[in-house]
Amino acid sequence: MYWPIPGIKKHPERRWNQPDRIFFGFGACHILAGVFLEEAPFHGFYGEWIVPIRGFAGTHIYVTNGLISFDFHGYTIRERLLARYGKGHRTRNPAWDAEVVKIDFDLLDTHELNARKHLGPDQYFGDPIPRARAFIASKRYPAELQKLVRPERPVRREP
Repeated sequence: MYWPIPGIKKHPERRWNQPDRIFFGFGACHILAGVFLEEAPFHGFYGEWIVPIRGFAGTHIYVTNGLISFDFHGYTIRERLLARYGKGHRTRNPAWDAEVVKIDFDLLDTHELNARKHLGPDQYFGDPIPRARAFIASKRYPAELQKLVRPERPVRREP
Protein backbone atom coordinates (compact mmCIF):
# COMPACT_ATOMS: atom_id res chain seq x y z
CA MET A 1 0.00 0.00 0.00
CA TYR A 2 1.26 3.47 -0.88
CA TRP A 3 1.42 6.15 1.82
CA PRO A 4 1.31 9.81 0.73
CA ILE A 5 4.02 12.32 1.52
CA PRO A 6 3.28 13.72 4.99
CA GLY A 7 1.78 17.20 4.85
CA ILE A 8 1.13 17.21 1.09
CA LYS A 9 -2.58 17.91 1.59
CA LYS A 10 -1.59 21.37 2.88
CA HIS A 11 -0.05 22.23 -0.51
CA PRO A 12 -2.88 22.41 -3.11
CA GLU A 13 -0.64 22.61 -6.19
CA ARG A 14 1.67 19.77 -5.12
CA ARG A 15 -1.36 17.67 -4.19
CA TRP A 16 -2.93 18.37 -7.60
CA ASN A 17 0.26 17.48 -9.48
CA GLN A 18 0.44 13.94 -8.13
CA PRO A 19 -0.30 11.01 -10.47
CA ASP A 20 -4.04 10.26 -10.81
CA ARG A 21 -3.92 7.06 -8.79
CA ILE A 22 -2.31 8.84 -5.85
CA PHE A 23 -4.51 11.93 -6.19
CA PHE A 24 -7.72 9.86 -6.20
CA GLY A 25 -6.41 7.36 -3.67
CA PHE A 26 -5.36 9.80 -1.00
CA GLY A 27 -7.66 12.76 -0.71
CA ALA A 28 -9.99 12.83 -3.71
CA CYS A 29 -11.54 9.33 -3.62
CA HIS A 30 -14.93 10.92 -2.92
CA ILE A 31 -14.70 12.96 -6.12
CA LEU A 32 -13.87 9.85 -8.15
CA ALA A 33 -16.82 8.01 -6.58
CA GLY A 34 -19.16 10.97 -7.14
CA VAL A 35 -18.25 11.27 -10.81
CA PHE A 36 -18.64 7.51 -11.28
CA LEU A 37 -22.16 7.68 -9.85
CA GLU A 38 -22.96 10.75 -11.95
CA GLU A 39 -21.77 9.03 -15.13
CA ALA A 40 -23.67 5.84 -14.14
CA PRO A 41 -21.85 3.33 -16.37
CA PHE A 42 -23.64 0.51 -14.50
CA HIS A 43 -26.99 0.05 -12.73
CA GLY A 44 -27.13 -0.55 -9.00
CA PHE A 45 -23.91 1.12 -7.87
CA TYR A 46 -23.84 3.29 -4.75
CA GLY A 47 -21.20 4.86 -2.54
CA GLU A 48 -19.66 3.30 0.55
CA TRP A 49 -17.38 4.93 3.09
CA ILE A 50 -14.75 3.14 5.16
CA VAL A 51 -14.81 5.00 8.47
CA PRO A 52 -12.07 4.07 10.95
CA ILE A 53 -13.14 3.56 14.54
CA ARG A 54 -11.43 4.48 17.81
CA GLY A 55 -9.95 7.69 16.45
CA PHE A 56 -7.78 6.15 13.72
CA ALA A 57 -7.13 7.84 10.38
CA GLY A 58 -7.71 6.22 7.02
CA THR A 59 -11.14 6.92 5.56
CA HIS A 60 -11.90 5.86 2.00
CA ILE A 61 -14.88 6.26 -0.32
CA TYR A 62 -15.57 3.98 -3.27
CA VAL A 63 -18.55 2.75 -5.29
CA THR A 64 -20.01 -0.74 -5.33
CA ASN A 65 -23.00 -2.79 -6.32
CA GLY A 66 -22.41 -5.05 -3.31
CA LEU A 67 -20.17 -7.43 -5.27
CA ILE A 68 -17.97 -5.28 -7.51
CA SER A 69 -16.26 -2.07 -6.45
CA PHE A 70 -14.48 0.77 -8.21
CA ASP A 71 -11.88 3.12 -6.75
CA PHE A 72 -8.40 4.39 -7.59
CA HIS A 73 -7.29 0.80 -8.26
CA GLY A 74 -10.02 0.32 -10.87
CA TYR A 75 -12.58 -2.49 -10.71
CA THR A 76 -12.30 -5.32 -8.21
CA ILE A 77 -14.36 -7.62 -6.02
CA ARG A 78 -15.70 -5.56 -3.09
CA GLU A 79 -14.41 -8.00 -0.46
CA ARG A 80 -10.91 -7.84 -1.97
CA LEU A 81 -10.97 -4.04 -1.77
CA LEU A 82 -11.99 -4.17 1.90
CA ALA A 83 -9.40 -6.84 2.74
CA ARG A 84 -6.59 -4.98 0.95
CA TYR A 85 -7.50 -1.68 2.57
CA GLY A 86 -7.73 -3.15 6.07
CA LYS A 87 -4.51 -5.13 5.69
CA GLY A 88 -2.65 -2.01 4.54
CA HIS A 89 -3.70 -0.05 7.60
CA ARG A 90 -3.14 -2.93 10.01
CA THR A 91 0.47 -3.27 8.87
CA ARG A 92 1.04 0.19 10.33
CA ASN A 93 -1.19 -0.32 13.38
CA PRO A 94 -2.58 -3.78 14.22
CA ALA A 95 -5.39 -2.20 16.27
CA TRP A 96 -6.77 -0.31 13.23
CA ASP A 97 -10.39 -1.15 12.48
CA ALA A 98 -13.25 0.48 10.60
CA GLU A 99 -16.91 0.23 9.76
CA VAL A 100 -18.37 0.46 6.26
CA VAL A 101 -21.20 2.96 5.88
CA LYS A 102 -23.53 3.36 2.89
CA ILE A 103 -23.32 6.95 1.66
CA ASP A 104 -26.52 8.97 1.88
CA PHE A 105 -25.22 12.33 0.64
CA ASP A 106 -24.15 13.89 -2.66
CA LEU A 107 -20.48 13.12 -3.26
CA LEU A 108 -20.06 16.21 -5.43
CA ASP A 109 -21.79 18.76 -3.17
CA THR A 110 -19.24 21.01 -1.46
CA HIS A 111 -21.44 21.77 1.56
CA GLU A 112 -22.19 18.07 2.18
CA LEU A 113 -18.52 17.14 1.73
CA ASN A 114 -17.18 19.95 3.94
CA ALA A 115 -19.56 18.83 6.70
CA ARG A 116 -17.72 15.49 6.56
CA LYS A 117 -14.21 17.01 6.37
CA HIS A 118 -13.74 16.46 2.62
CA LEU A 119 -13.03 19.07 -0.02
CA GLY A 120 -15.69 19.91 -2.57
CA PRO A 121 -14.86 19.76 -6.27
CA ASP A 122 -14.46 23.54 -6.39
CA GLN A 123 -11.86 23.54 -3.60
CA TYR A 124 -8.98 21.84 -5.43
CA PHE A 125 -6.14 23.55 -7.28
CA GLY A 126 -7.72 22.45 -10.59
CA ASP A 127 -11.09 20.99 -11.59
CA PRO A 128 -11.13 17.33 -10.51
CA ILE A 129 -14.35 16.46 -12.41
CA PRO A 130 -12.80 16.16 -15.91
CA ARG A 131 -9.78 14.45 -14.38
CA ALA A 132 -12.04 11.87 -12.70
CA ARG A 133 -13.99 11.33 -15.94
CA ALA A 134 -10.76 10.66 -17.84
CA PHE A 135 -9.52 8.31 -15.12
CA ILE A 136 -12.78 6.32 -15.13
CA ALA A 137 -12.72 6.12 -18.93
CA SER A 138 -9.16 4.77 -18.83
CA LYS A 139 -10.14 1.77 -16.68
CA ARG A 140 -11.32 -1.32 -18.49
CA TYR A 141 -13.90 -3.55 -16.92
CA PRO A 142 -12.37 -7.03 -16.40
CA ALA A 143 -14.10 -9.70 -18.48
CA GLU A 144 -14.23 -12.10 -15.52
CA LEU A 145 -16.44 -9.61 -13.64
CA GLN A 146 -18.80 -8.97 -16.57
CA LYS A 147 -21.54 -11.29 -15.33
CA LEU A 148 -21.74 -9.47 -11.98
CA VAL A 149 -23.11 -6.18 -13.34
CA ARG A 150 -25.70 -5.15 -15.89
CA PRO A 151 -24.25 -2.38 -18.06
CA GLU A 152 -26.33 0.70 -18.75
CA ARG A 153 -24.12 1.35 -21.77
CA PRO A 154 -21.97 -1.13 -23.69
CA VAL A 155 -18.87 -2.08 -21.73
CA ARG A 156 -15.50 -1.45 -23.36
CA ARG A 157 -13.87 -4.71 -24.36
CA GLU A 158 -10.16 -5.50 -24.23
CA PRO A 159 -8.60 -5.14 -27.73
